Amino acid sequence: MKFFIDTANLGDIKEAQSLGVLDGVTTNPSLMAKEGITGKDNILKHYLDICNIVDGDVSAEVNATDFEGMVKEGEELAALHPQIVVKLPMIEAGVKACKYFSQKGIKTNVTLVFSVGQALLAAKAGATYVSPFLGRLDDISTDGMGLISEIREVYDNYGFETQILSASVRHTMHVVNCAKIGSDVMTGPLSSIKGLLKHPLTDIGLAQFIADYKKGN
Repeated sequence: MKFFIDTANLGDIKEAQSLGVLDGVTTNPSLMAKEGITGKDNILKHYLDICNIVDGDVSAEVNATDFEGMVKEGEELAALHPQIVVKLPMIEAGVKACKYFSQKGIKTNVTLVFSVGQALLAAKAGATYVSPFLGRLDDISTDGMGLISEIREVYDNYGFETQILSASVRHTMHVVNCAKIGSDVMTGPLSSIKGLLKHPLTDIGLAQFIADYKKGN
């Protein structure tokens, strides 16, 4: 399973990259705003800064909600860097734009997916990635992980090449369960990745090793 980090914070991206396990980055307008990145030129420059840190795909989201606007923004984003993946919302115009970009060989990430039907449409339109938001479903007492499992079943039934990018990951068990189910990618905060390092028995064992070493020196 690929590990993406869901942030626009360059420090977090650099730290995740330094672990040697990072495969890509996802961002959105809210994450950009959180880092104080506003204005078209600043946002485009920030995407380039991210691409210069990581080796894998970087999802850059359009702001338009109409087909023509999505195409215009998406083509501009795709022209920025070969690593850019155009991120499109799961609406009618987004599906149309996804098909347009897929026919031109431009990678896409269809986001804000909350049902198997939506995921099926994205795959039919040739999406590179589909982003079901499991954490947001959990927030409203709906089984987010169940959605990932159902999408996996449908994609496997028909051999769709669209990758399941489990989004809105909140914690380490989301990561582990996504891996068990067969999600192709997970994207979450740095804490969800670094949290996988932690286990009390590892800490206890290491402390014992160090203590025993000091006794002999």
